Amino acid sequence: MRLLVVGAGSTGGYFGGRLAQAGRDVTFLVRPGRAERLRRNGLQLISPHGDVTLERPQLVTAGEIRGTYDAVLLTVKAFSLQAALEDMAPAVGPDTMILPVLNGMKHVDILTARFGAKALVGCVCKVATLVDDDGRIVQLNKLQDIAYGEMDGTESPRTHRIDAFMQGAGFDARLSATIAREMWEKWVLLATLGGVTCLMRGTIGEIEVAPGGADFVLRFLDEVVAVVRAVGVAPGDGFLAATRTLLTTKGSPQTSSMYRDLQKGSPIEVEQIIGDLLVRGRSAGFATPLLATAYTHLSVYQNRVLAAA
Repeated sequence: MRLLVVGAGSTGGYFGGRLAQAGRDVTFLVRPGRAERLRRNGLQLISPHGDVTLERPQLVTAGEIRGTYDAVLLTVKAFSLQAALEDMAPAVGPDTMILPVLNGMKHVDILTARFGAKALVGCVCKVATLVDDDGRIVQLNKLQDIAYGEMDGTESPRTHRIDAFMQGAGFDARLSATIAREMWEKWVLLATLGGVTCLMRGTIGEIEVAPGGADFVLRFLDEVVAVVRAVGVAPGDGFLAATRTLLTTKGSPQTSSMYRDLQKGSPIEVEQIIGDLLVRGRSAGFATPLLATAYTHLSVYQNRVLAAA
């Protein structure tokens, strides 16, 4: 199986790097600047599971793709999706599987419109990584899980091929019959975690210990869940119990990737994680004052960052 990983940043670089380390046929589609750095320094992973440097990762840039791939792992930030679709289009044939690990669910509609529903395979990953100033991919904790499956929950020969490709590559990989629910559950977590940490400018532990902090977090979560139950796939009871605990744990250093991007002064996925959920909630007739507050607040920041770019 030939896999094209679109992006060699914190997520694509990590999972693609582990797969390449395990001897899988992996090519990274990257921008020219990133390609130059990777050719000079290699793809470097710094991880509690073991550091590794891939001296000569297989790379292509836009316009260099020759032939189609069996699968595409799409790992770009949501605001880079449209450009990525143009760059990767020559790699997508009639039987190519596209596994997106973008946040939110808007990308599902965009990918389906562009490549057809057949091309899409649901995918969710859980990993905390960042790219440091030296271009290395740094894993922040031991969590490294990726799940995939047909959106309708059926088993298929192609997802079994993906599963065989992913197994034994140094991370937790699993074929899921409930991938659509898992994608919606991840959105619930990201919207709540991103909303509360960005609004409060702090970790979960710092928010929990503040007056009214835990109550604020749980009200934000309830608002998000109410929207998702109305417009998507309802989260499971076990997920909700675990999420309530995660988001109110005393002393927790947990933050969101959106908050970490905000701290760096980088663009954030406010439209995809908060804005799209707000739009869907309003279309279903829900009042979402906390989501609306987070969206306005983060839009002010985003507009400032984009104006300065």
